Amino acid sequence: MTETREQTVPAPEVLAAFTAADGFMPLDEGLALYAAAVEAAGRTGLPVLEIGTYCGRSAILLADAARRTGTVALTVDHHRGSEEQQPGWEYHDASLVDPQVGLMDTLPRFRRTLHAAGLEQHVIALVGRSPQVAAVWGGRLALVFIDGGHTDEHATGDYLGWAPHLAEDGLLVVHDVFPDPADGGQAPYRVYLRALADGFEEISVTGSLRVLRRRAA
Repeated sequence: MTETREQTVPAPEVLAAFTAADGFMPLDEGLALYAAAVEAAGRTGLPVLEIGTYCGRSAILLADAARRTGTVALTVDHHRGSEEQQPGWEYHDASLVDPQVGLMDTLPRFRRTLHAAGLEQHVIALVGRSPQVAAVWGGRLALVFIDGGHTDEHATGDYLGWAPHLAEDGLLVVHDVFPDPADGGQAPYRVYLRALADGFEEISVTGSLRVLRRRAA
C-alpha cells in the first residue's frame, strides 16, 4: 500500500531517539529525509545509503525507514571526522577523540546511538572512505544521501562515486545546500547544481535539504 506524505512520519520513540542523538540535522530536514527514504525504498525494495554517519543522528531515520519498508540502510564513514570537526575547528567535540591514538573516532558513539534506538539490525555500517567503498559496491540503491565532507573534493567524489548506483527513478538527497555563500559552504550547492545539469529533477526543498529524482532514460 502506498503511504501518503502525511502518514510518512516516524513513531514518537524514533523521533525521540533522533532528537537525543548527537548531530546537526534539524527536525524538519530529518522528516523530509525520512519521507524520501520510505518512498524510495518502499517503491523499489532496494537499500538506502548515506555518506557521512558522524554519531548516527540521521542514520536513525534511515534505519527506521529501512525497517518500515523491509530493506536495509547503509551508512558510509571513515569515522575520523570531517574537516570542520578536527581540533581547533568550530564543530570539534573533544569527547569523540580516541585517547589512545589521538584521533577522532565517532564509531563507538554511532554504535551506542543505534543500540539505544533499537535499530542496529537495520543498518550496515561501511567503515572506510567514500570513494573506495563506492568503487567496490556492486548493487543498486533506492536513495543516496550526500552528507559527508564539505570540500569540493569530497562532496564531488561522493556524488561521482554513488550517483551511478542509483536505480532508475531513484532519489538523490543533498544536505547543506546553501545558494548564498553567507549561509554556508558552497561545495554541496555545486553538487546540487551538477546533479540538475546531469538530468536530476528537484522534487522537494526543506531548509538546506534537496531531494532530487533520477529521470528515467
